[in-house]
Amino acid sequence: MRRIFTVCLVLLFSLTVQAQLTVEKIMEDPAKWIGTSPSNIFWSEDSKTIYFNWNPEQNRADSLYKITLTNRTPQKVSRAEKESLGLSGFGRSAAYSKDFRKKLYLKNGNIFIQDTGTLAERQLTNTLDRKGSLSFSKDEKHVIFTMGNDIYTIALADGTLQQWTNFSMENRRPEAKAGEADKVLEKDQLDLFQFLREAKEDKEAREKYEKGAPKTGPKKISLGGKMLQGALASPDLKYVFYRLAEPARDAKRTIVPNYVTASGYTEDIPARTKVGQPTGSTEAFVYHIAKDTVFKINLKDIPGIEDEPQYLADYPDRPKSKNKVRSVSFQNPVWSPDATYAVIAIRSNDNKDRWIMKLDGETGKLSPIDRQHDEAWIAGPGIGGGFGGSGIGFIDEHTLYFQSEETGYSHVYTYDMRTGTKKALTSGNFEVQTLELSKDKQWFYMTTNEVHPGEKHFYKMSVNGGERIKLTSMTGGNEVTLSPDEKMIAIRYSNANTPWELYLQPATPGAVAEKITSSTTAAFNAYAWKMPQVISFTARDGKEIYARVYEPTKKKKNGKAVIFVHGAGYLQNAHKWWSQYFREYMFHNLLTDLGYTVMDIDFRASSGYGRDVRTGIYRHMGGKDLTDNVDGAKLLVEKYGINPKKIGIYGGSYGGFITLMAMFTTPDVFAAGAALRPVTDWAAYNQGYTANILNEPHLDPIAYRRSSPIFFAEGLKGKLLICHGQVDVNVHIQDTYRLAQRLIELRKENWEVASYPVEDHGFVQPTSWMDEYKRILKLFESM
Repeated sequence: MRRIFTVCLVLLFSLTVQAQLTVEKIMEDPAKWIGTSPSNIFWSEDSKTIYFNWNPEQNRADSLYKITLTNRTPQKVSRAEKESLGLSGFGRSAAYSKDFRKKLYLKNGNIFIQDTGTLAERQLTNTLDRKGSLSFSKDEKHVIFTMGNDIYTIALADGTLQQWTNFSMENRRPEAKAGEADKVLEKDQLDLFQFLREAKEDKEAREKYEKGAPKTGPKKISLGGKMLQGALASPDLKYVFYRLAEPARDAKRTIVPNYVTASGYTEDIPARTKVGQPTGSTEAFVYHIAKDTVFKINLKDIPGIEDEPQYLADYPDRPKSKNKVRSVSFQNPVWSPDATYAVIAIRSNDNKDRWIMKLDGETGKLSPIDRQHDEAWIAGPGIGGGFGGSGIGFIDEHTLYFQSEETGYSHVYTYDMRTGTKKALTSGNFEVQTLELSKDKQWFYMTTNEVHPGEKHFYKMSVNGGERIKLTSMTGGNEVTLSPDEKMIAIRYSNANTPWELYLQPATPGAVAEKITSSTTAAFNAYAWKMPQVISFTARDGKEIYARVYEPTKKKKNGKAVIFVHGAGYLQNAHKWWSQYFREYMFHNLLTDLGYTVMDIDFRASSGYGRDVRTGIYRHMGGKDLTDNVDGAKLLVEKYGINPKKIGIYGGSYGGFITLMAMFTTPDVFAAGAALRPVTDWAAYNQGYTANILNEPHLDPIAYRRSSPIFFAEGLKGKLLICHGQVDVNVHIQDTYRLAQRLIELRKENWEVASYPVEDHGFVQPTSWMDEYKRILKLFESM
């Protein structure tokens, strides 16, 4: 009897906790209420220790923890051990010898070399100068690096330091020629003053001596008043590649006023430019060290460099550009192991092309390897902002590998530099999302979503292609960090209703992963969090669209529904791992408890589904991305029994934009909408994101006009809530104020604005989150 009574008390307590789920609770400080997941996972070079950031004690900041293969209980790393690690030596700043027995890295601003077997390290420099771009020379007898603006080497045998470039910051632009009056004035000065005559004679004698003296040190290369970028020496120290950038001097920048300040005064925050402002220009050069000659890389060698984008045909009366050669951005070259080949990735600044080109260091000329063209824009895993990074490299002296969306999905290709033969190693309706070459260069390790668009798994595949060996098995998201000896994998894993935890597993198929951390709090664990169902439906144009659905019990179901629209556009949220929108996930649990059915859609523009889904919004944001949500609303009515007059919609940033387009252009579908930090006019947003999708306002005004909610505000019928942070430096609150004025002039009455004086684009203060989501809940309760 006593045991039954105890069980009943436990069940009663659990039900009470679940019934008490409130906006105040779910919007508390997540570190204290949910817990902090492990992050920034890395291995020691001997593959015996895993380090990670963690905060199980709920301190003000995360600490460094570790486990070993023999002691898998997490231990906090001492300050002395942490300092000895030289954490900047882990990750991208590290460079390895060909056999991976030596590692170069920066620690406390200086260069160290480590024996990866014994972990013994030796300091190579001891200066205050800024250093970077570490690498071994071809013969591995020297360390190549940048210090300040220039290229240097250190001989590993005796520590000899040698400078290989001499970039001059002086402005070599032509000076105005002296006129006749100036010559007379100069003659008078020399006639009158002996010290000036002596100074001139000394200068002329010094210049004559220096002209006849033997040359010492590298040639001075003038930057001509431009900014030096990406200086990189070839492994054989024959060539130096570098870029010169000239920033746009007349680009107008925005400001964001900050009203709640320590000084008590309103202070201006300097912010970004708006899309379409001048972006400056970049040129690339090769310095041939032996010839002491600089070659400028000629863009005319690039195939299709003069091609005009198709959208310009919509503007037949536009002024013709005098310069037909499109501007481009260069990535740093990737050199083959023996330095025979240099390959460089180049992207057109109109976002329509990505070229991979062979660079001839002897002449500075380019020859084509691969061209990826898209009339929308180039992006995708291993291709977008990171092309030329992890997505490209050499397998051996003559075999290049890279990623391309040639088939509509990001896949792996090889290219034989000798024969020009290109080969696809992977194919199918899935993405290769990460790619890593094994140390022996016999295998690729990769993360793909081939099992399901909402799952991430880790695979091993021969560099020749063929079967992919699946190494992970847990359903959800598997973020893998491979041990240096490639025998073990550290997995940061989560599923849809469980936050990220650290697991450890042998790098073999079918192996069982061992859970290492438990991060969530007792209060969080006490609630029975709902596992959303991942579904798919067919959109009006036949495309398969994925969504999460949170469904209440039949007893609680109230006939109302809410559609959540994720932010960022290019982002995935209808997946099987823990969402970055964890607050919204908890809010959806609360709504479900109240009887709402909630749908969270990966609309057109979302990531994880390949090129066609990503570019479905090209030149019309608020087109297919909106109709996907409208089709989701139709499904809620037809399949889930929702009252068509009781559907709400909400989201932040891009989600706020879609909410406005929904309320303005499909007002009979949605009864209420909450637009959080929304873009109201895309002409006011930034260059990097917006120009990809809508081109530039002065070149494609049609795209901006049909994509900006402010032009459709007269369509508002339902109830609208707009929430915006006052110091948002991403989407400026000016967007909301302009829309508010438009709604006032249209005499609309069923809307309100809530501004948050201390919040940026992503809210920080729990009280701001609480206030915002209380307003959202009140809005939906009023439907």
